[in-house]
Amino acid sequence: MISASLYITACTTRNRIRVRLRRLREPRYLIGAIVGVAYLYFSIFAGRRGRSRAGRGGDPRAPIELGSAWQAIGSSLAGLLVFVLALLAWVLPARPGLLEFSQAETVFLFPAPVSRRQLLVHRLVRSQVSSLVTSILMAFLLAPAGGFGRLRFAMAMWALFVTIRVYFAAVALTRAQFTSSRPLARLAAWLPAGFLIAGTVVVGAAIARQMTLQPVASAADVLVRLTGATASGLPSIVLWPFSAILRPQLATSATSFMQAMAGSLAVMAAVIVWMLANDSAFDLTAGEAAGERSGRAVAGTPVVRVRQIGPALALSGRVEWAILWKNAMQTFRAVNLPLKRLAAPAIGLTMGLAGAAIGMSAGQNRGPAGFIAALGFAVTALSIVAGPLIMRLDLRSDFEHLDLLKTWPVRPADLIRGEMAWPAALVTAIAWAGIVCTALFSGAAMPDVPSVDRWSVAISALLAAPALIAAQYTVQNALALFFPAWVGLGTQRTRGIDAMGQRLIMVAAILLVLAIFAVPGGLAGGIVWLVLRNVMGVAVFVPAAVLFAAVILTEVLVATELLGPAYERMDLTSVERGE
Repeated sequence: MISASLYITACTTRNRIRVRLRRLREPRYLIGAIVGVAYLYFSIFAGRRGRSRAGRGGDPRAPIELGSAWQAIGSSLAGLLVFVLALLAWVLPARPGLLEFSQAETVFLFPAPVSRRQLLVHRLVRSQVSSLVTSILMAFLLAPAGGFGRLRFAMAMWALFVTIRVYFAAVALTRAQFTSSRPLARLAAWLPAGFLIAGTVVVGAAIARQMTLQPVASAADVLVRLTGATASGLPSIVLWPFSAILRPQLATSATSFMQAMAGSLAVMAAVIVWMLANDSAFDLTAGEAAGERSGRAVAGTPVVRVRQIGPALALSGRVEWAILWKNAMQTFRAVNLPLKRLAAPAIGLTMGLAGAAIGMSAGQNRGPAGFIAALGFAVTALSIVAGPLIMRLDLRSDFEHLDLLKTWPVRPADLIRGEMAWPAALVTAIAWAGIVCTALFSGAAMPDVPSVDRWSVAISALLAAPALIAAQYTVQNALALFFPAWVGLGTQRTRGIDAMGQRLIMVAAILLVLAIFAVPGGLAGGIVWLVLRNVMGVAVFVPAAVLFAAVILTEVLVATELLGPAYERMDLTSVERGE
């Protein structure tokens, strides 16, 4: 089966390269390829040339000292982070890419006389091409040294990527074993889960002991204590597999690289054995059981259960609310969590953050409070800037069903606003959470700043964030309507250097149009600030933000009305399906 998988992988790779070279005949792909190649050149080769010139007069021991420090201290902290991410893989539902089979694989391989373990090996072999390509690109982008050092970095990243892919697949298969009818299978599924639970208790107890020795002085003190808690003793043994996959990246010599790489490969081999040992859960995870019951093989299609996820849709009302409800229920069904189950954790988290903020304000905990406030600010900034690019549950997703959307007897402007409403509301909620978190802990982090000033800025940000996010969604959906072939639609993505260049061009266009979009609101808010700043002080940002948001949202309303004719003229064949 391995030889057949290698043959299929080689043929698929060859045909994919031919298709991508053939599509360069189209101007949009040719322009995208030129931009993509230029970006890679200036970000990799030209940047490295400048850094090498700047580093000629520097200390040649710096890379070695950095690698030694990483091996001694940094790998334990990074291992702790990987350990936390490994725990989240059990909690957060996700469909691993290693268990995603194409339609051709489903039709030809599922009915074939091939065991489920061989199918897993086949998917593992098929995934090596993307892992190798990504590792080579990462070596050119991030490798701290050239020549053989870059090759070592590529090998280390390849082992890391393969381990991550296989781990997520193993977790999905093991979770499926919990519902098995065989007691032995359920017991075997609890072994890795029990290891992680015991490891969490050991590591958590060590960190708690370090944190309670004396009050934390700063964020740097937090990192020092985390290092002290995880770098030795039983916690270091628990975290060794998670640190081992990260040690080869900054190995300072060939000998240290071989030693670190041996540990990384051992972890990768153990994870592969774990995944293959749970091959009996393949049908439950990949959806084959549902296909056998219906008399046909269906890959990657879980059994759908009709159940109440959230509030029922009213029989009458505005179109925007109906489409918002549709997208919201789609999100809740994807995460497989009813809305009522999210309310209690959200309330508990809010109360916990408020209590922690009050406690830090009363004590001398400026360092941790500053770290949490900075983290909240980063979440806010990332949500406003990149949230609309990541959360695509709008027209860009529903264009896969454009033939159905065209049959709906609704106004195009209402449809566009309804498609934008739910993702904009979700991203706004995340941004608001970051703003509130920053405001709560800013009192302990910046005690010299008056609370009126801090909360005035926070309220202004709460008012301005929805307008900026709605404006971004308007711009991106407008580009999807006018240039559907240039925008990644649905869950699939066109890949390649030419597609990367297209995305770079689209991001630049989005930022330019968004800046023009924000000019009227910025001028209106600036006028309010100039007139009232001497009277209200920092609190003037609140009325300025109100006017700014009102102008931007008015522009959004007008723009969505103007986009209606573009939607009506849109042809079904203008939407390009992803690879």
